[in-house]
Amino acid sequence: MSEPASRPVSQPVSQPGSPSAPGAGPGAGPDAGPGAPPGAAKRVAVIGGGPGGLYAAALLARQGHSVDLWERGAPDDTFGFGVVLSDETLGGIERADTVVHAALAAEFVRWDDVDVVHRGRLLTSGGHGFAALGRRRLLEILHARCEALGVRLRFRAEAPDAWTLARSHDLVVAADGVHSATRESGAAHFRPTVTPGRCRYVWLAADFAFDAFRFEIAETEHGIMQLHAYPYAADSSTAIVEMREEVWRAAGLDLCDEEESAARCAKIFGEALRGRPLRGNHSAWTGFRTVVNERWSHGNVVLLGDAAHTAHFSIGSGTKLAVEDALALAEAVAAHPGIPEALAAYEAARRPAVASTQRAAAASMRWFEEIAGYVGQPARQFAFNLLTRSRRVTHENLRLRDPRFTRAVEADFGCPQEGPDGAVTPPMFTPFTLRGLTLRNRVVVSPMDMYSAVDGVPGDFHLVHLGGRALGGAGLVMTEMVCVSPEGRITPGCAGLWTAEQAAAWKRIADFVHTSAPGTALGLQLGHSGRKGSTRLMWEGMDEPLPEGNWPLVAPSALPYKAGVSAVPRALDTAGLATVRSDFAAAAARAADCGFDLLELHCAHGYLLSGFLSPLTNQREDAYGGSLENRLRFPLEVFDAVREAWPPDRPMTVRLSATDWAPGGTTPEEAGAIAAAFAAHGADAVDVSTGQVVADEAPEYGRSYQTPYADRIRNALGVPVIAVGAISSWDDVNSLLLAGRADLCALGRPHLYDPHWTLHAAADQGYAGPGAPWPAPYRAGSRKPPTGKG
Repeated sequence: MSEPASRPVSQPVSQPGSPSAPGAGPGAGPDAGPGAPPGAAKRVAVIGGGPGGLYAAALLARQGHSVDLWERGAPDDTFGFGVVLSDETLGGIERADTVVHAALAAEFVRWDDVDVVHRGRLLTSGGHGFAALGRRRLLEILHARCEALGVRLRFRAEAPDAWTLARSHDLVVAADGVHSATRESGAAHFRPTVTPGRCRYVWLAADFAFDAFRFEIAETEHGIMQLHAYPYAADSSTAIVEMREEVWRAAGLDLCDEEESAARCAKIFGEALRGRPLRGNHSAWTGFRTVVNERWSHGNVVLLGDAAHTAHFSIGSGTKLAVEDALALAEAVAAHPGIPEALAAYEAARRPAVASTQRAAAASMRWFEEIAGYVGQPARQFAFNLLTRSRRVTHENLRLRDPRFTRAVEADFGCPQEGPDGAVTPPMFTPFTLRGLTLRNRVVVSPMDMYSAVDGVPGDFHLVHLGGRALGGAGLVMTEMVCVSPEGRITPGCAGLWTAEQAAAWKRIADFVHTSAPGTALGLQLGHSGRKGSTRLMWEGMDEPLPEGNWPLVAPSALPYKAGVSAVPRALDTAGLATVRSDFAAAAARAADCGFDLLELHCAHGYLLSGFLSPLTNQREDAYGGSLENRLRFPLEVFDAVREAWPPDRPMTVRLSATDWAPGGTTPEEAGAIAAAFAAHGADAVDVSTGQVVADEAPEYGRSYQTPYADRIRNALGVPVIAVGAISSWDDVNSLLLAGRADLCALGRPHLYDPHWTLHAAADQGYAGPGAPWPAPYRAGSRKPPTGKG
């Protein structure tokens, strides 16, 4: 590990209740920042003496403002032990205040490696770059800087109420932590949401320095426990122990005091600690709470750091976010004459970065909550999965950081070396077999409704659309949802497969794909709109009923999709259920004759079969409603009928909505049980999507936002999965595959933007092997053309 440069800073450290140094008023001293114009100095109150509050106080004082800070604890009171800061954050500190940056730089312990211990096997990945120091030392540096700049520090002093301070100050900065009293008292304005996690954790320390950032898994009789440990001084390390709430209780740790908790954790992770003890620092087991606020300011009161937002400690972001908040707030105050404008600018500048960090932190937190599903992975894949869990580190990024480690992961996955230069085949271009079908690569063109059929007949548009994507190199090209009956259409423009004319049109398309794009598989998605039918074309008003020419709707229960807007469907009776089963089976038989290579049954997105699965849309009281077993009954009957009509050597998949994004909807446990039921009935893979079941859903959008649901099903059941949902880059595809979160990746919008997305992904990676062959007429375009001078 890097040798730490440990020496004290030259500035004095504030003592409890000490006054400002004589003559050291706001902006005084040779290192003061650009002063504010005469008369523009503001009175600022800061509530909370953590790193964010202290740094905001220092930066604002450096601008010439009069700053008072209240901290109810003593100067050296703090939780935890070490703090990790990124190079990006340090760069911002250096630009804003070289004095603080120099003091921090003199203290940092730096290292590059991450050690992952999996079932006794140590795997190391390098090139990551960390910098850490003790939290108490960080506070001392910031205390000294505040003191030098004339900030009036009040320790062991309860701050007046923020709204009282707001009457006597121009700006009130509430940096009062995750349990912010300011946020709670102003909840009507800030509109906070606090979401508890599913784990318990405790901050402890070891009196020696680990060589790397160490993640270690302990498989105990009570369940999985994990250690997150890293050095923060030449002789000290932070050691966080985390586990699911039920594991914590089963182990009896909920009954332990600080000393006993430290002793038991040291015993559990004795090998990592080399038999040495752990110690606490007011260390209590707690559950992480994710804080989100709709607004960060009200009047002249603004939230900062954990008071405004939290991000799970597993990506080391709490102090980083607070310090970056302070930087942004100070910049906004300097740039805008009025406080309202400054606070609006601060929030506008910080929200995108914070939201991105919170998405990454949420992915990381969920990964550790679900770690029991991953421990069965091979050691290197487990380590790669851990390193890429937040989606901020990817396959390409890790390949640059540590090519040797990444190559070993690729070799375990089965990526061959091809070509005279021994280049490694990217994971996405390795083959995958489903039943009797071997796909030449792992890329799927996702089903996308085109709303361009006439009387259910696909025309030239569909030939060009699907043919063009087939020529574009994907291993599997899926049709849009093809409807099994006129009443099963979503819109008048939806394609169908209930007539011979429609079958002939589909055969024309299948023949073109197989003749002109040999090696590309063509899949058919089969479905019935249910209560979401008889609507306008998407671009005329998505999910809006037709103004005329409507057809009757059917569903599990007589519940409209949009209350007061959509038509009320008829609940299917026994005869109706039998008709729908027959319609699906007949369409499947026609699909087989057309020459489709794969068939997918659409049981997602609130369409008919999905409507049976969700408790929000199925309120039946017969054998097809109520329990999950009953709600599964009709979709499984349809699946069995289709499987019987579909050739036994051709694969069949099922698309599911793994969550309804709405209270009372399908739970993750139910989604797993649904997937398991279809797999038991012969589904060769599960296409895992989410939502679109109820109109009042609240999805958590973001990059690859649906992939954790595919990941959970794959690793819990061992069934192949197709991941979908805002997967946009070939790097994401490679990362998901190598980490074992998916077997195939389906992309929709990227293939609308670029029909040759797969071939271009191959060219970008320098790959020219059998997983992505260019059609002979297109080979001259297999190299990116030169661009003009910039």
